[in-house]
Amino acid sequence: MASAREQQVIEQLTEYKAMQARLQALGTYKVGGGITISRLSEEDELQQLHRRLRGRPSYMYLSRKEQQLETVAHTYLDRYPAGVKAQLAAVPDIGLYEEDDPLLQQLRNKISAVIDARSGVKSDLDDVLERLAELQDLQAEVERVDQVMQLLEDYKPDYAEILKQAFVEKKNWQEITAKSRVSKAEFYRRREKAMRMYLKLAK
Repeated sequence: MASAREQQVIEQLTEYKAMQARLQALGTYKVGGGITISRLSEEDELQQLHRRLRGRPSYMYLSRKEQQLETVAHTYLDRYPAGVKAQLAAVPDIGLYEEDDPLLQQLRNKISAVIDARSGVKSDLDDVLERLAELQDLQAEVERVDQVMQLLEDYKPDYAEILKQAFVEKKNWQEITAKSRVSKAEFYRRREKAMRMYLKLAK
């Protein structure tokens, strides 16, 4: 009987194609305004990149105009709310100096554009967030399986092949061993070794 960890490998590989299909379906799900779940995921990744860059001088990755907007934002904002509507409310219409007014308006316009893009959402926010979380979780799981299988392919290609045929392709032992003509017991012995190697590489 397979151990708990071996059972996890079996489930990962047998569900691999289903996960890919679900990823494709989630990626094309439209949330309104021509935006798809996969687009939201990409924007989330861009936000993560921006957070990593924030520790570096802004002149290294912002244009001159973006630096001006950044400066006026830091000047007039004493807090940085997460929600876009709260962000819009935090940006004043008029600045202390007349030359700041156009920059503040540009900043407000940029935030308003994000709100407008989201205004056509077909389903409620919770549903969108659940789908986005599911897509990102599936992406991480599929990428992890791909990485481990590639490592196994590079190290023990015959192990990778037996796991792929047995679990991903869901072939029975007779189909897999048709050419090699090994016994059923030998097939399961090799499959067991392949699973153990997969687990070792997945640590």
